[in-house]
Amino acid sequence: MPDQMRQLGTHNFGAYARKMLIDGYIIKVDYTEQKKLAAAVSKIATNINHVCRRINSTGHFYDADVAELKARQAEIWELLKMRQKDEL
Repeated sequence: MPDQMRQLGTHNFGAYARKMLIDGYIIKVDYTEQKKLAAAVSKIATNINHVCRRINSTGHFYDADVAELKARQAEIWELLKMRQKDEL
């Protein structure tokens, strides 16, 4: 197995050879951080959804509900800003 295949973590020589013949190179992208960010945003969105359902079921909203929504929104922005800062 060529060293390049080992570095890419692939064991399928046919796929490796086709990619090299077509493009001449292979770029391996690590999506670990993006997956973590997506999971964190998903959790925050779930919390926001719970608050919205509570507001819709009671017909009322409370200062605590608004504060929680604002806090969750701030968390999302903070996560995105940190990610953008790391990439630049």
